[in-house]
Amino acid sequence: MMFSRLFGRPKEEANPISTLDKLNETLEMLEKKEKVLQKKIQAEVEKARDFTRAKNKKAAIQCLKRKRLYEVQIEQLGNYQLRIHDQMIMLEGAKATTETVAALRTGASAMKAMQKATNIDDVDKTMDEINEQTENMKQIQEALATPIGAAADFD
Repeated sequence: MMFSRLFGRPKEEANPISTLDKLNETLEMLEKKEKVLQKKIQAEVEKARDFTRAKNKKAAIQCLKRKRLYEVQIEQLGNYQLRIHDQMIMLEGAKATTETVAALRTGASAMKAMQKATNIDDVDKTMDEINEQTENMKQIQEALATPIGAAADFD
């Protein structure tokens, strides 16, 4: 108990699905913030126009400065969104790789089990039996194909 406070707790392994959900939530939150900032920019532009019409140049300039600050924030949010998209793509790729390796591992295990069930001596014995039966069948077919009686005299 005391050591966990000193050294911290071990990190829990992240579940890819819950991580993707969290990334999606964060992405949506950033998009909402961006929309709010867009509205603030529009409001500042409108205020600046109003102040310009009222010949209050100083207040109009202040509005345009705030507008520029909001634009910088939107640019930052855009960069964050790109990073999250990049992380999501990487995570989805890693998940696909992990699932592929697991499927290949399962296939290799199944093949190994089948090979254990198949003994090479059994295969040789079975092939010998098949060859013997094939040879017997050929002999039977040749015997049946041999003409008898009057048909044999035509040769």
